[in-house]
Amino acid sequence: MVAPVSSASPAAPAADPARQQQLRQAAEAFEALFLRQMIGGMRQAKLTQDDLFSSDATEQFQSMADSQLADNMAAESSFGIAELLLKQFGNAVK
Repeated sequence: MVAPVSSASPAAPAADPARQQQLRQAAEAFEALFLRQMIGGMRQAKLTQDDLFSSDATEQFQSMADSQLADNMAAESSFGIAELLLKQFGNAVK
């Protein structure tokens, strides 16, 4: 005979700090990716068609600078996307 399962469960164990750190890194990586896409979209919406100093090399370095800017903004939690993801998924990680 199987004993009935009690609806009251013992206190949930504390989340593993290593898993929480992995979740934080993933949330910050997602925020950085989101910000890169947003900055890239803003850059494509420029009003002028031809720049005097425009070239493929300039565009590549501008893209690298945009990526670094997005990474820095995500690390500083400028937009708070990572924090919202941690609140949403933090309790699910054990």
